[in-house]
Amino acid sequence: MTSDPLQFGQCRADVTYADRACVYGVLLDDRGLLAVAEITSEHGVEYDLPGGGVEPGESELGALVREFLEEVGLTVRAERLVLRANQFWNRQGVRPRNSLCAFWLVEAAGEAIAPLEPDHKLVWLEPLEAARRMRHDAHAWAVLRFVRAMS
Repeated sequence: MTSDPLQFGQCRADVTYADRACVYGVLLDDRGLLAVAEITSEHGVEYDLPGGGVEPGESELGALVREFLEEVGLTVRAERLVLRANQFWNRQGVRPRNSLCAFWLVEAAGEAIAPLEPDHKLVWLEPLEAARRMRHDAHAWAVLRFVRAMS
């Protein structure tokens, strides 16, 4: 029996949400620190798991590898799908959407380079600190579920 993914964020009945397939990675280093994308924007500094939208014609794993390189400058290899969840967005000035999130456990597959997106930076955080800082509840939940599974 398969259960529906958990839903995070506010899903308002009077709003039409565009569904968007997204993929994110959970990567720990030798010290047990989690790879996190630190994003500087007009909203200040925000934190996400590395990843993002799956482009038309792109596979989920292809998007995961591309997004890691773009956002945090790391080449990764997917190990296994960990979780799925939906994250509703209602941010001013952005079309409302439902991110259909897949969270994968990944491993590093090369040396780090500078991220391709200039407003992104790789930071390594303790997993519980990363969960506290996550901009999206679905990301925080995925980190906490991962930490619990590793205990």
